[in-house]
Amino acid sequence: MKMSEASDGSREVREPLVHKEMAGSKPEQPWMVYLSTFVAVCGSFAFGSCAGYSSPAQSAIRNDLSLTIAEFSLFGSLLTFGAMIGAITSGPIADLLGRKGAMRVSSAFCVVGWLAIFFAKGVVALDLGRLATGYGMGAFSYVVPIFIAEIAPKTFRGALTTLNQILICTGVSVSFIIGTVVTWRVLALIGIIPCAVSFLGLFCIPESPRWLAKMGRDTEFEAALRKLRGKNADISQEAAEIQDYIETLEKLPKAKMLDLFQRRYIRSVLIAFGLMVFQQFGGINGICFYTSSIFEQAGFPTSLGMIIYAVLQVVITALNAPIVDRAGRKPLLLLSATGLVIGCLIAAVSFYLKAHDMAHDAVPVLAVVGIMVYIGSFSAGMGAMPWVVMSEIFPINIKGVAGGMATLVNWFGAWAVSYTFNFLMSWSSYGTFIIYAVVNALAIVFVIAIVPETKGKTLEQIQALVNP
Repeated sequence: MKMSEASDGSREVREPLVHKEMAGSKPEQPWMVYLSTFVAVCGSFAFGSCAGYSSPAQSAIRNDLSLTIAEFSLFGSLLTFGAMIGAITSGPIADLLGRKGAMRVSSAFCVVGWLAIFFAKGVVALDLGRLATGYGMGAFSYVVPIFIAEIAPKTFRGALTTLNQILICTGVSVSFIIGTVVTWRVLALIGIIPCAVSFLGLFCIPESPRWLAKMGRDTEFEAALRKLRGKNADISQEAAEIQDYIETLEKLPKAKMLDLFQRRYIRSVLIAFGLMVFQQFGGINGICFYTSSIFEQAGFPTSLGMIIYAVLQVVITALNAPIVDRAGRKPLLLLSATGLVIGCLIAAVSFYLKAHDMAHDAVPVLAVVGIMVYIGSFSAGMGAMPWVVMSEIFPINIKGVAGGMATLVNWFGAWAVSYTFNFLMSWSSYGTFIIYAVVNALAIVFVIAIVPETKGKTLEQIQALVNP
């Protein structure tokens, strides 16, 4: 009798986890995973909308509100300053409120920021709005890829995760294109749309099962996993693996900031932080934020240049996503950095000719070719690969602290470049691009000398390679 009762009790425990598919039936499509990913990447699109706003709006905002170069440079760079704060605080928020809670906070900050920009009559409201959208952007940059990785089945986790970068580029590009035909205030209102879709969509999708398991909410964990995998899917093995992983994680000592400087971690830190520094100080955010100004100074039609830039960025990012695991990280980084050097040098030649009143007809053509080579090369490797390598290079016990610090370094670089870009261009337009060319040339040396190839290796093999 007791054995029968135990058997019945065991069946009751296992039943919610094991709903075997009937023989001969087709595997159930994980539609909830697709919907959840769509809602999450609306945050990525909002990120891109924030990043792409200042370039098409620059001239109109400066004229309407009578801003100096210094005031507009501050406005542009406050986005990245806010993102630094968002990157620092989003980790604790995501752990406390959940991944969905963190995305709601991000959406709310972006909406408030866009409204402040829309109603701005002076520099204070404009800057506060930019700071708020920056905070939301920085928080999205942390929580969206984590949420997608935690809900996606391992069979196509990589494909879904790449949507984050593709939607960021799409958001930038859409802002560039729409910004050529609407006013800067209307463009700010349009920026609210993806935030609102994300905020409302979060009510229709489950929380990350891994976060629920980590918080000890076992019933909700199983319900969320069941919702994501389908009512007839067998989730028993995956549920057990998640629980085992959470238990292992809880046993590991919590890493502190100073732990990153231990000898066994120093190469991992050097690789990740170095890639972030070269990604940003190679000039990407200065060029992205002020593309319209570059084309205007070179004498190329601004609207046409912005549209070409926008389309090229999305196309190359989308084409690059499927080949990351075939080509390898290191070859893509080297190819990308080489293209960045070439693009910077072409743009430098263009502005040198203009400064010395030579070859007038060649100046706009060379400028647009240089910028297109630059953005195409960045999208092909240096845009996504530092983040991919960072996710692989750290041991699991320091991944949270180290990843947060690497993100902070990245956003600091973005702020520094976006703030100084206009001042550098005023000093010497061709000199600015020569400086960026030198930085990208140093990136080539860094990748060759320091960065290992991680393609096709397990995380344990990567650790043995990096920290022998």
